[in-house]
Amino acid sequence: MMEPKYFEVTVEAGVATVTMCRGPVNAQNTAFRQRCIEVFDNLSDRDDVRAIILIGQGKAFSAGADLTDRPDLETPGAYRRHNRTIRDCFDAILTCPKPVIAAINGPAIAAGFVLASVCDIMICSESSWISMPEVAVGLAGGVRHVLRHFSQSDARLAMFTGRRISGPELLRMNVVSACVPDAELLAAANSLASEIAKNAPLAVTAAKRSFAVSEEMSVHAGYSFEQSQTAALARSEDCAEAIAAFAEKRSPEFHGR
Repeated sequence: MMEPKYFEVTVEAGVATVTMCRGPVNAQNTAFRQRCIEVFDNLSDRDDVRAIILIGQGKAFSAGADLTDRPDLETPGAYRRHNRTIRDCFDAILTCPKPVIAAINGPAIAAGFVLASVCDIMICSESSWISMPEVAVGLAGGVRHVLRHFSQSDARLAMFTGRRISGPELLRMNVVSACVPDAELLAAANSLASEIAKNAPLAVTAAKRSFAVSEEMSVHAGYSFEQSQTAALARSEDCAEAIAAFAEKRSPEFHGR
C-alpha cells in the first residue's frame, strides 16, 4: 500500500510551491503534521529555494485538525505528545529561514487558519474564508496566533463567535495583504514570491530572523539586534555585488554568500 503523499512540492526560479493534498479538505492528522515538518525542514536547507508558497489542493486551504486523530485521554502523556507535534508543525514554518506566503484558496478553519497565520505573508481568494469555531465544540485554541494578525477587538470577535470571516473582510481588517479573484490567486502568490526571490537571500533571511527575534522585544533592543544583522551582512559577497551593480548600473546577481 502506497504511503499517502500529503504534500506536493515544486521548485522553479527560486520559488517553492508547497501544495497540501490530503483530500478532501486537507485536514491535519499526525502524519500530515510530521510530513509538513519534513517538507519545511528540507526547503529551509535548499540553496535553490528563496521563497515558498503554501496552498491547498481542491476547494479548501485546510479545514483544521482531523477530529478522528485525537489522543486517548486515558493514556498518560498522549495529549502532551499530540500537542508537541502540533507546535512543531507550526514552528517548522515560523522558523523556516525562507519567507513563506500563505495563498488561502478556500476555507481555513481553526488549525487551518493557524497554519496560514504562521506564514510570513497571507493573501487570499475572494471566495475564501476563515473561522475559529473551537468555542462551538467546547474547546479553545489559537488565541496567540490570532492576536498576531487581528486587532484586539477583532481577535476576540473571531474567537468568541466562531463566525466565518470572508476574504474581502479579511482584507478590510488588514489581516491579509491582498484579496484577489479565485483564478488569480496562485499567479498573485507567484508574482510576490518571485519579487522576494530576486533580493539578496542572506538579507531576506536576516530580515525574517529580525522579525522573529524582535517581535516581543522593546524597540531599542529589537533595533539593536537588527543593526547587528546589518553589520554582519555588510561583509557578505552579496552586499559587495549590490554595491558594484549599483555603480555599474546593472541588476545584481545574488548567490547567497
